[in-house]
Amino acid sequence: MHVGIVTGRDSFADRIDDALGDEPERTASDDARSVIDAGPTVVVADGEHAVTDLVRSGVSVPVLPVDSGAGVESVSPSDIEAAIDDLLAEQWTTVDRPLLSITVDGEHVARALFDTTLVTSEPVRISEYGVRIEDEQVSQFRADAVVVATPVGSQGYAHDAGGPVVQQGSDVLSVVPVAPFAIHVDNWVLRGPVTLTVERDEDGVELLADDHTVRPVEPHQSVEITFDGALDLVSVESSRRFFQG
Repeated sequence: MHVGIVTGRDSFADRIDDALGDEPERTASDDARSVIDAGPTVVVADGEHAVTDLVRSGVSVPVLPVDSGAGVESVSPSDIEAAIDDLLAEQWTTVDRPLLSITVDGEHVARALFDTTLVTSEPVRISEYGVRIEDEQVSQFRADAVVVATPVGSQGYAHDAGGPVVQQGSDVLSVVPVAPFAIHVDNWVLRGPVTLTVERDEDGVELLADDHTVRPVEPHQSVEITFDGALDLVSVESSRRFFQG
């Protein structure tokens, strides 16, 4: 076994190092790409940002998230030693969580585990957004932003904006306007692919994938969001919760 560790905290890396003992090879860095390039068989990710960095870097081995939010099989930092013991004893399984593929006018620009968002680049400004499935217009509204979340991401920013928590394994996306200008604006649970557009050229709009700014989006460019691929997550006893297994 070769254990990769993505963390910016020396103290956390030292705890994992002590728990691993002398036997397994390990590579620790705050740079996800360098950890992946070392060829680990499993990666421990310290925090949500480490998980999303691994997704952007194209990780293809199982990931054990630690303190990474409610939407993933996340281990509490206080349980990391027990989780490492389970890894070494091979008392673990994997669950897969779907990833989003995001294209702008047909060009692939990003992948995401949790969500993707169109948001005005200037604070306290609104824009007008359209939501479409295939050739059917779902809605058009003015808002600060619009977020499209996977079931994993439905417990995070989308839920804070008023969206539902979607059961893991559901093949649907939640689409949630953020701070809409009108009082009564719906949110939706839809089967993908979902297409977003910016309908008015008033303020700059940026595309975000998870916690990363991808690029500006111009009016009437098509942002298509669909499921494509999956992230394998390590499941140990201390990480199993309702909606996660």
